[in-house]
Amino acid sequence: MSLVFNFTFVPWFRSVAPYIHMHRGKTFVVAISGEAIHAGKLQSLAQDLALIQSMGVKIVLVHGFRPQVNEQLLAKGHQPQYANGTRITDDVALDCAQEAAGQLRYEIEAAFSQGLPNTPMAGATVRVISGNFITARPIGIVDGVDYKSSGLVRKVDVQGIKQTLNAGSMVLLSPFGFSPTGEAFNLAMEEVATSVATALQADKLIFVCEVPGIALNPMAPVSEDNPIDTELPLDSAEKLLAQLPPANRPEDLAFYLQHCVKACKAGVERSHILPFAVDGALLLEVYMHDGIGTMIVDEKLESLREASNEDVGGILQLIEPFEKDGTLVKRSRTEIERDIGQYTVIEHDGVIFACAAMYVFDNEKTAELAALTVSPQSQNQGDGEKVLKRIEQRAKALGLQSIFVLTTRTMHWFIKRGFIPVEPDWLPASKRKAYNPERGSRVLVKKLS
Repeated sequence: MSLVFNFTFVPWFRSVAPYIHMHRGKTFVVAISGEAIHAGKLQSLAQDLALIQSMGVKIVLVHGFRPQVNEQLLAKGHQPQYANGTRITDDVALDCAQEAAGQLRYEIEAAFSQGLPNTPMAGATVRVISGNFITARPIGIVDGVDYKSSGLVRKVDVQGIKQTLNAGSMVLLSPFGFSPTGEAFNLAMEEVATSVATALQADKLIFVCEVPGIALNPMAPVSEDNPIDTELPLDSAEKLLAQLPPANRPEDLAFYLQHCVKACKAGVERSHILPFAVDGALLLEVYMHDGIGTMIVDEKLESLREASNEDVGGILQLIEPFEKDGTLVKRSRTEIERDIGQYTVIEHDGVIFACAAMYVFDNEKTAELAALTVSPQSQNQGDGEKVLKRIEQRAKALGLQSIFVLTTRTMHWFIKRGFIPVEPDWLPASKRKAYNPERGSRVLVKKLS
């Protein structure tokens, strides 16, 4: 049994290691909905956050308290009031919000203080620091609706938060802010998290919430035939958001997506929507290649896109050295011009740094990933994975069940990313006829969920 465990644990740990290195020293803003805490997920989330912090990640934790405030209101015989998805905070609601925030802060601090033997928190020392890091202002009266003590973020104490993070502590923020005159305002957790992530220029904004993510077909329910789209480019997310009705409830598709888009447009490179219903969702998203929810990616700094005729020269220049050393099969300019619509490229300042082509075999519901190439100048920076992800997205959108690759020198790179070796007999009939056994290419396949 232990030998089998070793054979599974060691490859898994090695596959996780690059992500541990990648995220060390980075800043994550993690927003946990009040619904997640209400569902009893606080202990497991605290354990996972403590583990992530122990691997060198700086964490700002923002908690919500929507259901907890509603419970307090109902216990006092007071109905929750909303307008356009925003709570109207009268004096009773403000008292309930302050009580709920105090109770939740106590529970969260207690969760991070546990250190029982034989638990993930054993030996962990997590200092949780909260404070008046948020300056707020009132929403006021909008379209005739007086939101009373509901507010908006006016300013984030970036220096204070950074000093706390650099001292090795986790920052805990409740959805409250204070005016310069000392007034308290009830804030939306989503707006606090987005404002803090933007002000810090955080590396990630992560919402752990009720929704599983954005499906490949967003207008249909999530299912085996309509799985979660694990990576959504910012421009695609903006287009989707424009098609969706206004979000008034957390269950609405646009509710968290609008904040992810806002953060990415303001400089946060990656924002995530994760389901709290999946145990270990944070770990799966942060340390696994495919993740578990939806990641919205800002690609302004480098353009990941489908190729056009203007890219032919750049692709030829990129792949030529790899053709000369035998890594790639020789392709002529005519072939690339003919197939340019099949290529995906990463371009930065007019230079092509990575490319790959996808050739579809409709009858077999599969596609070949070909000519995956990354410039030596940008290797080990994740460009190969970005191109692979985009090819997978294109294949999924076409309803394909798998992608395959023929390679002579990079087999292990593909295996680490979910490909498995198969015999050449697996290949589609037309590709099998063109297969050159003298080249000795290995065939690897990845199933698309």
